[in-house]
Amino acid sequence: MVEIEEATVDQLHRAFESGDLTSRALVEHYLERIEAYDRSGPELNSIIEVNDAAVDRADELDETFARDGAFVGPLHGIPVLVKDALETADMPTTFGSATFAEYVAEEDADAVRRLRDAGAIVLAKTNLPDWATSWFGFSSAIGRTKNPYDLARDPGGSSSGTGAAVAANLGAVGIGTDCGGSIRVPASFDNLVGFRVTPGLISRSGVNPLVSHQDTAGPMTRTVRETAQLLDVLVGYDENDALTAETELATVHGSYVDHLRADALRGSRIGVLRDGFGDEDDPAAAPVTRVVDEAIVTMRNSGAELVDPVEIPNLSGYLEDTMLYVLQSKRDIDQFLEEIDGPVDSVDELYENGDYHELLDLFVAFAEEGPDDLEDHLEYWKRLDAQRAFQLEILNVFAAHDLDAIVYPDVQVVPPTEDEIREEKYATMTFPTNTIIASQSLCCAMSVPAGFTDDGLPVGMEILGKPFDEARLVELGYSFEQTADRRRPPETAPPL
Repeated sequence: MVEIEEATVDQLHRAFESGDLTSRALVEHYLERIEAYDRSGPELNSIIEVNDAAVDRADELDETFARDGAFVGPLHGIPVLVKDALETADMPTTFGSATFAEYVAEEDADAVRRLRDAGAIVLAKTNLPDWATSWFGFSSAIGRTKNPYDLARDPGGSSSGTGAAVAANLGAVGIGTDCGGSIRVPASFDNLVGFRVTPGLISRSGVNPLVSHQDTAGPMTRTVRETAQLLDVLVGYDENDALTAETELATVHGSYVDHLRADALRGSRIGVLRDGFGDEDDPAAAPVTRVVDEAIVTMRNSGAELVDPVEIPNLSGYLEDTMLYVLQSKRDIDQFLEEIDGPVDSVDELYENGDYHELLDLFVAFAEEGPDDLEDHLEYWKRLDAQRAFQLEILNVFAAHDLDAIVYPDVQVVPPTEDEIREEKYATMTFPTNTIIASQSLCCAMSVPAGFTDDGLPVGMEILGKPFDEARLVELGYSFEQTADRRRPPETAPPL
């Protein structure tokens, strides 16, 4: 009999085939865990709403399998936790906003449709800060989400609910969204694999924007194999999202699962970006540096050739010059609000009504300062052009050192406490995350669990790749994952 906690997609499917488990029993088990650990017990508060149709859909899939002896798709019967930034036609989509508690979209986001077509069951929608505007897990929709590894600490944002819920085994796999690092920060803080594809490989249709050309949905899972399985489902052209024409440049036209190579680190060349490590005298940064340094040694011992250090010239200047959130987010969210049939039509209306969580400093910044029109805004065009220059600078580092990837901590510090956030020690506008490197250069990147601090806090290592080099990241991440079991379920959510 399969142990559902920590079970992978493949293990669950083998249990379906052997008759030891049904999709209905699996859904019901996860629903029991949501009740025990999200609503009760530690009260993780990661789930905004459970899908009332999940059990019925599981019954349909069980009946189909019993009749045909075959799965309807690669995610047959698998309960998926979906960030509530993706629209669903069978249940509300809040975008983290209490104002949208009753909003139901006319159709699924393209990513959700692809999941359902693959046989997945949308089990629940997960919490996020209003409009994905924070590194932290506070929303006006349901309040604060807790980190299951330390309830006083934050799970990371903006895909905070998905991070906490997948880590606590409240569903099999999860979907987040990533503009500046909103998949990879919670993956780092919650001991998960988080993947940011090159923008355009996964459709943005039905997903609330932040900086539209940087935005992407993506997998949040407990293993690299499951991330590859989700990429196989999610990546593809969508006629309703012009940016997905970028799929014509994708280097994988078969399966990402085919790139799960245990020996991929051997002979690879990995650059170490020391400028991405925190101050060794900072007690919040030193434990992160130690864990990532140990992970880098493991890569070397697995046959990787390290180029340590590598330098991205003028890195801090590029990160400042390519930041578009305050300039662009208001316009992009306004355009989205105009397209949907929601209760408000603009950021101005949300802001003037006080319809946002009080800790969302980025939302306040672009609500107060963001221009309504960018067509003649010189600073906007300069920053947009700087993103291309930043990407070229990074590609030159890859070329000059013949690199396969560059590594560094996802975030320079351990997960902050609720008190540190409320006391403004950390704020979205100044948080020391390295995830913006990939986001603002329009590269792909993967967060993999690097290990734990002495205090039991998860640490993620980011693997930065070139645009459209997702397959290579899958290879390297999988190879690193085979070196040790760095996945540890949180003690706050033990098996039922």
